[in-house]
Amino acid sequence: MQYRLTPIAAALAVAFIVPMTYSSQTRAQATSADTTQTAAKTDQALPSVTVNASADASAEGLPPAYTGGQVARGGRVGLLGNKDFLETPFNSIAYTEQLIKDQQAKGVGDVLLNDPTIRVTRGYGNYQESYMIRGFITNSDDLAYNGLYGLLPRQYVAAEMLERVEVFRGASAFLNGATPGGNAIGGTINLLPKRASSEPTTQFTAGIESGGQTYVAADIGRRFGPDDRLGVRLNVVRRAGGTAIDNENRELNMATIGVDYRGNGFRLSADLGLQEYNLTSTRPSVRIATAPAGYVPSAPSASSNYGQKWFYSNERDLFGTVRGEWDLAPDVTSWFALGMRQGTENNSLATPNVNSTTGNFTSNRFDNSREDYVWTGEVGIRGKFATGGVKHAVSASASSYWQDSRNAYAMALGTATTGNLYSPSASAQPALSFFGGSLASPQTTTKTQLSSIALADTLSVLDERLQLTLGGRYQRLKTIGYDYNTHLQNSYYNNGTVTPVAGIVYKLTKEVSLYGNYIEGLQPGTKVTDTTATNFGAMLAPYKSKQKEVGVKYDAGKIGLTVALFSIEKPNVITVGPAATPTYTTSGKQENQGVEIGVFGDPLRGLHLLAGLTLLDAKQKRTQDGTYDGKDAIGTAKTMANVGADWDIPGVQGLAVSGRVIYTSRQYVDSANTQRIPSWTRMDVGARYMTDIGGKAVTLRGGIQNLANRSYWESAGGSSALGYLVQGAPRTFITSASIDF
Repeated sequence: MQYRLTPIAAALAVAFIVPMTYSSQTRAQATSADTTQTAAKTDQALPSVTVNASADASAEGLPPAYTGGQVARGGRVGLLGNKDFLETPFNSIAYTEQLIKDQQAKGVGDVLLNDPTIRVTRGYGNYQESYMIRGFITNSDDLAYNGLYGLLPRQYVAAEMLERVEVFRGASAFLNGATPGGNAIGGTINLLPKRASSEPTTQFTAGIESGGQTYVAADIGRRFGPDDRLGVRLNVVRRAGGTAIDNENRELNMATIGVDYRGNGFRLSADLGLQEYNLTSTRPSVRIATAPAGYVPSAPSASSNYGQKWFYSNERDLFGTVRGEWDLAPDVTSWFALGMRQGTENNSLATPNVNSTTGNFTSNRFDNSREDYVWTGEVGIRGKFATGGVKHAVSASASSYWQDSRNAYAMALGTATTGNLYSPSASAQPALSFFGGSLASPQTTTKTQLSSIALADTLSVLDERLQLTLGGRYQRLKTIGYDYNTHLQNSYYNNGTVTPVAGIVYKLTKEVSLYGNYIEGLQPGTKVTDTTATNFGAMLAPYKSKQKEVGVKYDAGKIGLTVALFSIEKPNVITVGPAATPTYTTSGKQENQGVEIGVFGDPLRGLHLLAGLTLLDAKQKRTQDGTYDGKDAIGTAKTMANVGADWDIPGVQGLAVSGRVIYTSRQYVDSANTQRIPSWTRMDVGARYMTDIGGKAVTLRGGIQNLANRSYWESAGGSSALGYLVQGAPRTFITSASIDF
């Protein structure tokens, strides 16, 4: 791989070397504020237990926070359960509730701004939050909720419901199973709901941000019964009003409740949530239609809104999970998990298609209506035993996913509205003229059924300094398609395959571990619909992406460091043979290679650091007729860097300031690499002050995002290899006050 080391990248790299000069102190097993424990209480009916509540109902609870409290020491590694980062043969990170609160993060995308391996984008032609991880897109359809896919709202997830945001970097078909959306090749994101701590929680927060958006939230948690075995955590949030973008309006209503019970040899947890998310007059993404070769419009004013007042996107989701874990023997535990979601969406959209160098565009109205009904579940067993001098940790599971997706759409064919990016104007809403189904009553268009069984064994020798994980998952992917208007079946896919895993960890010392892995990603194949094809009507085999990765992890007690080198090969569909009678195959290829460096912890007393650097080389390797061979993949940046610091001001108890710099190098908008957006740098600052007023703990927070009010294209898309421009948000002021009773 070849990279151009920009000055800013070189400067940021220093931030990762400096912490290594600090003493490699004995690794501190930091006690997390997130990990809750209570002293044993005397009770005649039940023996004393230690309360260590966690979303996944595990006996050990969540991994504790690392020094500084911004990230955790580890997280869930799919089927393998929770693991410390030094003992994991993969690269992952878990962001904590403390980070979410201190940064006033509103949604998952705000949390992931801290991650140097991820850039937030949108779905194609809509407002769905999506994430480019290692150069591949992961749509919000494929977020996991407490280990289960498909349960969270598709467009946006409020951060107030979350205890942890766990990011797994790389392919994960073996660990977590195939995603229902059929992507997540570069990584997956697991969101953990909040649990009641041993100390009562009663916190109310109110705030306001640029554009007049107001914010109120309540977070209440209690434990009840003997030894505080039963816990309840309630979160309620409302956001409403304008934003820093002209005329844009957003409204969020969210309520979640989480319950957990710690019994003798078993643990149960359950969650129920309701979220409504409504957007009006929202600024859209931009496509480039017909324009001179290589032309990309410069980004308009950061606060400019080239959308229309009649644009809207409304979403409502009811979702829930139940999870349990039983100790069958001292070293054998079984578990189960169930989840459901009922979601509705309604949108009226029109994406600008720029067709001149003056910023003129046309757009066509597109409305859609959607209902989703999802059920999913998993059962498993995990145990430990020894054979001679070899220790084994064996895990087995079976999972199932079922989704009924009901869709309808309508378009205003032949009636395009016109406008200009740099001089927005109002246009009347065109009348709809072409319909696919009924917007008022969408019918089933897709049924998705996923099922799998998995088995893994982690073998340990040399006093567990050397660990080898081997396993495989057999997965069956089934989808049935139905016509929008006749509702008759028009497609059928049913295929299965095995995805293996091999991972190794070697602990050089207590502070340093080396690791490597081979793991695959999985996507359903497609049906050949070209009637001229020699294999017309055939179902192509599932696409199996192949990842190889090696890395090193270092824990100096107060500073943690991770370095990873990876390569992911993803197959693509191309045709071979004569153009008149082609044969469709999955012999196309994209290869993403990269280096990831991450640093977290406290290099100095009171200074909390969270930083990282990614160097990525995402190449199209085998394209149709070799047209784009060697070209960069759409929407991928060669250099991404983050430096965030949070500093407790000496001498002023309770006062802290923070700053963050995000850098992203240029990205190509088209496969031919003739159109590109320039690099961008964003700076955020913040401050908070904790004090006591009338015997109540009060926290005042303030922040400024995009401090310099830069106008820039944040992303060049990446969904389905299609390029489109997503503009970065303008300067935004956020303030809030929290009081604990």
